[in-house]
Amino acid sequence: MNHRLELLTVAEMSAADRAAIAAGTPGSVLMQRAGSAVAAAIQERWTVRPVAVLCGPGNNGGDGYVVAEVLAGAGWPVRTASLARAGLKGDAATASAAWTGPDAPLSAASCDGAGLVIDALFGAGLSKPLAPEVQAPLRAAEAAAIPIVAVDLPSGLPGDAAQPLQYAPRAALTVTFHRKKPAHLLEPARGFCGEVVVADIGLAEPSGAALFENGPGLWSAAFPWPDAMAHKHSRGSLVVVSGAMTHTGAARLAARGGLRIGAGLVTVLSPPEAVMVNAAHLEAVMLTPFASPERLAEAAAKARAAVIGPAAGVNAATRANLLALAGAGAALVVDADALTVFKDDPEALFAALGAGDVITPHPGEFERVFPGLLNGSHDRIAAARAAAARAGAVVLLKGPDTVIAAPDGRAAVNGSGAPWLATAGSGDVLAGFIGGLLAQGMTAFEAACAGAWIHGRAGALFGPGLIAEDLPDLACGVLADLRLGAA
Repeated sequence: MNHRLELLTVAEMSAADRAAIAAGTPGSVLMQRAGSAVAAAIQERWTVRPVAVLCGPGNNGGDGYVVAEVLAGAGWPVRTASLARAGLKGDAATASAAWTGPDAPLSAASCDGAGLVIDALFGAGLSKPLAPEVQAPLRAAEAAAIPIVAVDLPSGLPGDAAQPLQYAPRAALTVTFHRKKPAHLLEPARGFCGEVVVADIGLAEPSGAALFENGPGLWSAAFPWPDAMAHKHSRGSLVVVSGAMTHTGAARLAARGGLRIGAGLVTVLSPPEAVMVNAAHLEAVMLTPFASPERLAEAAAKARAAVIGPAAGVNAATRANLLALAGAGAALVVDADALTVFKDDPEALFAALGAGDVITPHPGEFERVFPGLLNGSHDRIAAARAAAARAGAVVLLKGPDTVIAAPDGRAAVNGSGAPWLATAGSGDVLAGFIGGLLAQGMTAFEAACAGAWIHGRAGALFGPGLIAEDLPDLACGVLADLRLGAA
């Protein structure tokens, strides 16, 4: 696995720092590496210009003094604006003492005339809002459209959370160290970070991580590429349950997504009254009618995976069909109406699910099945993990920062999405992608992570004008890049 994908909490990052120091790397060396990495990232992106470095009262401020020293040594005009410089201790005090360039107390005018501002005031461990006098120079820089480079995180963003503590500046670039933190991916915090660069400062590789940034390094080794001996039956069978006659399109979108992602055989299971509508639109996807939950289970008996919920209808039939499929042995992808129909009895849904199944709620559906779990928390990661443990299945909580959580506590935050995916039917295709990967033998967590990443990447590559019908075909290019290792 690509270990750069681990996400570390503030406590875990602090522990990594302490472990490195205990192993013999002085804290001053780590600070020098961190500040030098920030300076290098700046020099790669901007030409020489006046720089104002805003330095805080802790190690984040110490990093700032190193940035100032390195840039000044490279010929950049640099000045620092310090908050409580006299009170610095330890490595930060050492870094401050090495800086003999222009310095003044932090004020609202600290950024005047600067062409670049370095925010080294407060890092990821912040627990209270910035004081007005600390906000003032940052707000002035934003008002003057001066690019801001954040050290670790924009001041005002706690590293483990998605929300700023009242105010945080919007950075053009954030340079963090060793690994990203949740705030680098969770919205709206991610939107404050700008471009995020992760700098290696020589800390030990994390072990036992359970939280990741979703990406190919997390699941590519398990991706079900066909070999020379593959045939349609070996590539797995997926079934998708259709809705009623006037609600069939969602199932066809899911079915096409499953076929494009590589499932060898995909069949739409259709109520009798919808068979002719579906038949008029299907080609490589097959079609089988069912007239009862029992017949549905029989039709799905040989399938490795089944998708149920897209436009299925919030009614007794959908509930009965879900329970019948759960007994058929296929891995389930449960979406949309098949979730909502259990809003008054979610325990019945959970009893039908297993660790090999995936549920894919958007926040509204999540609230119906897990009432209070998300609305009572700003932490989507914790909410998804708690839901997965309660349901006994993998939970994919949709959003601009989709979170995938497994019952064993593993979780991943997806950063490949795009606003163009906010279109009708997009989630149906996602359900089909996941179902198609399950049909090919991927585990539920890996299939959900891979499906979400491919879905997001496809949407981002297309851009404006995207509609759900585009997504299955867009997957081809994403898969080609994955196959070449170019993604």
